[in-house]
Amino acid sequence: VQLQASGGGLVQPGGSLRLSCAASGFTFSNNAVAWFRQAPGQEREFVATADWRGGRTLYADPVKDRFTISRDNAKSTVYLHMNSLKAEDTAVYYCAAAYRAVAGRSPVDYKYWGQGTLVTVSS
Repeated sequence: VQLQASGGGLVQPGGSLRLSCAASGFTFSNNAVAWFRQAPGQEREFVATADWRGGRTLYADPVKDRFTISRDNAKSTVYLHMNSLKAEDTAVYYCAAAYRAVAGRSPVDYKYWGQGTLVTVSS
């Protein structure tokens, strides 16, 4: 099983970035997926989740209306589209796949984790 996150980098405040996470080794379309993030010195926090079809999504309040989670089951890939980025969005972003088809905000809902990709928002 592998979740390979990519797309992180340095971006200016107000800019946009798209993260990707390619899954392999399990039936991706059966599982909810999510993005979490961890800033330096802070605990990992929930960002967004999508159910097995991508039709039901949940977002953390700090990213609502700026970030969009989507998935392409044919490509076994989940995306995080990030707009209007702020300095406080700087973190390592992790993708995760859940035990079930629908999942919530808690890390305990998630079975598989990617290695993380660093997003730095700075001028």
